[in-house]
Amino acid sequence: MKVPMIALTLAFAACATASSAYAANNATNAADPQATTAGVQAEAQWTPPQSAPQAKTRAEVRQELARARTDGQLAALSKLYQGS
Repeated sequence: MKVPMIALTLAFAACATASSAYAANNATNAADPQATTAGVQAEAQWTPPQSAPQAKTRAEVRQELARARTDGQLAALSKLYQGS
């Protein structure tokens, strides 16, 4: 009976701490209107990185495979993974 009561008390304490931290953050932002404007502008200017790998089409993959066959890369990999 005491364990659920202790767990409930800890849950309420955690919620109270989180809400007071949130309130303090809002009070700080309300005191400095430019802080909220700068934060919104910073979020609006963020763009994802352009260095993310792009998906290849089937035709591109087939071209790479044909190129690997002709220049010997495929044979070298087959020999490497064969264990010879």
